[in-house]
Amino acid sequence: MGNAHRSGCPINLTLEILGDRWSLIIIRDIMFGNRRHYRELLNLSDEGIASNILADRLKRLVAEGLLTKRDDPTHRQKAIYSLAEPAIQLVPLFAQMGAWGRRHTPVTEELSIRAQLLEEGGPPMWEAFMAELRTLHLGAPVSGPSVLAELQAAYEETVARNKAN
Repeated sequence: MGNAHRSGCPINLTLEILGDRWSLIIIRDIMFGNRRHYRELLNLSDEGIASNILADRLKRLVAEGLLTKRDDPTHRQKAIYSLAEPAIQLVPLFAQMGAWGRRHTPVTEELSIRAQLLEEGGPPMWEAFMAELRTLHLGAPVSGPSVLAELQAAYEETVARNKAN
């Protein structure tokens, strides 16, 4: 998106793409929630993203090469958003952010269980998750057990246990 960068520092350049309030949240929801349509991203957002902001960020993330957008063959007016390889490579960053957040912020058990599993699973789990995301989003061949299913099951189990208490 032009060459008007504040500096050539890799942290600055990353923040120029991902440093707003919503970009990582949208990528998170596609990555961990497998939300692939605009309406799912809008209506299932825990943080309550506004529709105009969601539309703007999706457009920006596609332009930056983090997401791809294609027509949904089942519905003329719907588009399917997929993670591009650079977004898939954010898994270790999400794992580190989740670990930091668990240590330093007042997280809920339900919303931090996936971060706990990713932290405990470490780089081998991150690699397996990235391979699975490549299958889901880039059409790569399936390799290994589903990390996404494991993370989702742990989340649902924690929600159910806390409802029972």
